[in-house]
Amino acid sequence: MTRTFTPAGPGRDTVQLWFCPNDGLDEAIGSLLAGHWLDEHEHETARRFLFARDRRQYLVAHCLVRRVLALETGTPESEATIWRTSRGRPFLRPLPAGSPADVPGLDFNLSHSRGYNVVASARGRRVGVDVECLDRSAARGFGPIVESFAPEERAYLATLEAGGERDRATLRLWTLKEAYAKARGLGLGLPFDSFAFELDDEQGVLGFRPPADDTADRWTFAELRPRPKVLVSLAVDRSESTAPRRLLLHDGFPWSRTSPCEVALPARTPQYV
Repeated sequence: MTRTFTPAGPGRDTVQLWFCPNDGLDEAIGSLLAGHWLDEHEHETARRFLFARDRRQYLVAHCLVRRVLALETGTPESEATIWRTSRGRPFLRPLPAGSPADVPGLDFNLSHSRGYNVVASARGRRVGVDVECLDRSAARGFGPIVESFAPEERAYLATLEAGGERDRATLRLWTLKEAYAKARGLGLGLPFDSFAFELDDEQGVLGFRPPADDTADRWTFAELRPRPKVLVSLAVDRSESTAPRRLLLHDGFPWSRTSPCEVALPARTPQYV
């Protein structure tokens, strides 16, 4: 018999971030959960990984997604049907209106990198999220990344001291761009030189120049450091009548509705001229 309960999640003014390192889920337990929760598409994807560490990252990330969806909708983890757009963006299959697990407008987005996983979820608005480790070595190829940026971003990076300062700013821009493109549902199909960010020196976005088909005041951006060397960038759509006001940060694998940390969301981002 299908087990459901009526979800009692946050309102449309709240965005949630669910942050979980790989070691937040025991490896044996994670493998067991994945065996029961993931669908055939996810199992087939996991089988393609050549290295065990990459397979484990994928399994933890997708167990996290299904657990978040269970908490948001009341649908058991194994029974959530996840569809994907033509560009690969996952979304929850719409449920019949009025059913106990129907959460109108629920959106979610996943990112994982080097042992860290994060899921953003919201109701009635689009969200995009990206995670990156700030100690990532520049030897892995920052040159092509920078070349994909807008001219004003490349000019800004050129003013920074080569090494740690410039590398950190590069990764901040990259994760913000990824988060925005994922919120739009376009991914790398959106040219990264078609929009630009102006960064605060330490943390946060001072301005945003959108692509020609968008407006700056539609978006709120946030940067978080759930670990000292881990950066999470978030893009939140403000186009609905209720603006996002609260950001709830959950840390660890969400076995239950433990109390999250509330983080202030910045005001809407001004046009970057």
